[in-house]
Amino acid sequence: MGMTITEKLLARASGKKKVSPDDIIFANVDVAMSHDTTTPLAIKPFHEITKKVFDKRKVVIVFDHVVPPANIQSTHLQKKIRKFVKEQEIENLCMEGVCHQILAERFVSPGDIVIGADSHTCTAGALGVFATGVGSTDIAAIYATGKIWLRVPESLKFNITGNLPKGVFAKDVILHIVGEMGADGATYKAIEFSGNVVRGFSVSSRLTLSNMVIEMGAKNGIIEADEKTMKFTNRRGEISKSDKDAEYENIKEFNISNLEPQVSCPHNVDNVKNINEVEGKEIQQAFIGTCTNGRIEDLAIVVNILKGKRIARNVRLIVSPASNKVYLEALRLGYIQMLMQSGAIITNPGCGPCLGRHQGVLASEEVCISSSNRNFKGRMGSPEAEIYLASPATVAASAMEGKITDPSRYL
Repeated sequence: MGMTITEKLLARASGKKKVSPDDIIFANVDVAMSHDTTTPLAIKPFHEITKKVFDKRKVVIVFDHVVPPANIQSTHLQKKIRKFVKEQEIENLCMEGVCHQILAERFVSPGDIVIGADSHTCTAGALGVFATGVGSTDIAAIYATGKIWLRVPESLKFNITGNLPKGVFAKDVILHIVGEMGADGATYKAIEFSGNVVRGFSVSSRLTLSNMVIEMGAKNGIIEADEKTMKFTNRRGEISKSDKDAEYENIKEFNISNLEPQVSCPHNVDNVKNINEVEGKEIQQAFIGTCTNGRIEDLAIVVNILKGKRIARNVRLIVSPASNKVYLEALRLGYIQMLMQSGAIITNPGCGPCLGRHQGVLASEEVCISSSNRNFKGRMGSPEAEIYLASPATVAASAMEGKITDPSRYL
């Protein structure tokens, strides 16, 4: 019996010829990441293990969740991290965007093992890597040893086929899948995306797919690297493919030819409905950005809808590019100017409003439609607020109308 991509990567990283689901392995880590919220909790346990990180070049620490610092507490935490980085001579301290976007742009290559102290580290799986999130204590042990203890997950294959309908994007596809699978429908599984739709997707859209596998409980999501991947990563890395006789726990088919724009409704990501079931819901905030949908492709879609128009007077539209690279490209293309002329507020690259720490906190009874990945109660501010998740197109159309709106008529 052959191996899946995930199994091949874990076998190579643990020095084994073959691994199977349920095997316990110790894998070498290629990239280890934490950010301004998870790093402080890792420093004390790290010092209890050792004095020096395993490789100062393979550790990446990103300031992105509360940047610039929103209060005295976050300032002190970032000061603590800077001290740690200096002591350890860590080469990669980044403050230019969301950690998962930064990893994809600069640090990840096909074939890597990528571990991050953040649940959405699975985003990088779109580049043909094994990527998963861990806790702060776990990342402390990885910083100390360069290794991770893992149980090899069972693999699920999701074949996504058909033709994308008007107004439907990668975000709609993954919301539909999460709604079908449920919040715990793929717990500790490796999800391998395939099919003509996935092959046709840009790297940006693939990152959106893999970003949200954690919302159904998966250990990782992965997409076979191809020419698009290699171009994105500047020809770094090694392409791995699943064997023809690889064994999957289940193979699921998703034909999206008749899919409508999707909306995830409060207060669970898997509470997904067709847009016609929620259209007309009044909103006070619209948010475009995050590791799910803050890339240049997403901003292009938004500009296409909003160019020459104004958002509704009762709505604040917040746009956070996922990285400095995205921001600079948006400036070059004139997107930032067009968005501001439409009434949008542009923030520096980072997580910002996504986790309700600053730059767009919701008041009680406010409703937000967001291109982010979670809508848990209290996620973006008040627990009495409501968060709806949708594609950037749906968010843009809704901001213009002041209510949840099907974007199809504007495309």
